[in-house]
Amino acid sequence: MTVLRLMIVDDHPVVREGLRGMLEADPGVTVVGEASSGDEAVVRAAELRPDVILMDLRMPNGDGVSATAGILAARPESRVIVLTTYETDQDIVRAVEAGATGYLLKDTSRGDLLAAIFSAARGETVLSPAVATRLVTRMRAPAAESLSPREAEVLSLVAEGLTNAEIGKTLFISEATVKTHLLRAFGKLGVSDRTAAVTAALDRGFISRQNRSS
Repeated sequence: MTVLRLMIVDDHPVVREGLRGMLEADPGVTVVGEASSGDEAVVRAAELRPDVILMDLRMPNGDGVSATAGILAARPESRVIVLTTYETDQDIVRAVEAGATGYLLKDTSRGDLLAAIFSAARGETVLSPAVATRLVTRMRAPAAESLSPREAEVLSLVAEGLTNAEIGKTLFISEATVKTHLLRAFGKLGVSDRTAAVTAALDRGFISRQNRSS
């Protein structure tokens, strides 16, 4: 059994201790380290090479967004899940644009948090229901419901089973840009995940059931 390597970043020791104890009860997870600031997180992530990082958003000495961008610039294979009490549109979009794979609130249950961690390790986007709703509302464009050519192209590749990273390499764009196109497509289609987006796009004729031509 492969054990997932996790790092916890939060400026409150009691939060870090609580998360460590809760998550290490699962045999599939080991907490390889902690950090109490964004700047420290960047250094520790380079040393520890974690698979997934739980990232607080607002901390002294470097916030979670800047830390996320710094970590992924040096180690793009790591996955970052923002775990915070804040759910403003600006915070959410900034985190996603920095490359975060997920955005969860601190009232998430242990079971949902573990499921999100394993999903993120597989490269899947994970959002708490409240965050997904806010993103869909923000990205919805009532006056222009059709997908842009790039949004349709990204969804076509999702339909072929490609990950965000693979789509980025195929289209020569960053993974963060792929996520931005997906979120905008989610808003236009009125959905909150990749599978529903592909289904809706197929049903409305925005993408073809055939593979993208070369």
